[in-house]
Amino acid sequence: MLKHRDLHECTELYELLSHPAVFPFVRQKATSADEYWFMTKQLIEEEAQGLTISRTITDEWGQPIGTISIHDVEDGAGFLGTWIGLPYQGKGYNQKAKLLFLNELFFDYQFHTVFLRIRVNNVRSQRAALKLPYVLEANDSHPTLLAQVNSGEAQYNLYKIPKDLFYLTTAHEQVEEEEQAM
Repeated sequence: MLKHRDLHECTELYELLSHPAVFPFVRQKATSADEYWFMTKQLIEEEAQGLTISRTITDEWGQPIGTISIHDVEDGAGFLGTWIGLPYQGKGYNQKAKLLFLNELFFDYQFHTVFLRIRVNNVRSQRAALKLPYVLEANDSHPTLLAQVNSGEAQYNLYKIPKDLFYLTTAHEQVEEEEQAM
């Protein structure tokens, strides 16, 4: 479901991200497949330097369907960015990808907090974020950070995923699944 970024998948991913329903909400606003290839190459280099972590989201057959990344990494925290191509939205890939990626961030890379900044007009993403039991609204608890992310033209709502809440929620869900399987 998640794999390290690969330059060979750029054409497929570009076709998905260039859709008008997806493009306004992606971080890497490439205007061509070649430009997206170049941006992905830079992203891979940034990951080697410890500045970002990025994975490709794949479907059951290993086809690339979107990306999930953490940017602006600083002191065990960073901003999560996810996009999934329109044909794959609403099929549960977002929640599965986030679960796997957050496990990697919290337990392999020792992150303590993951932030999400979601545009105020991106209602779909806000609903998706709040469906996750480990996501908390953070506009009131982090006013300085909220002001920082809203210093430009685009306006965002701020959410956070603390490691302890993620662990408690996912451990509880795993116990429930094991009990139901018995």
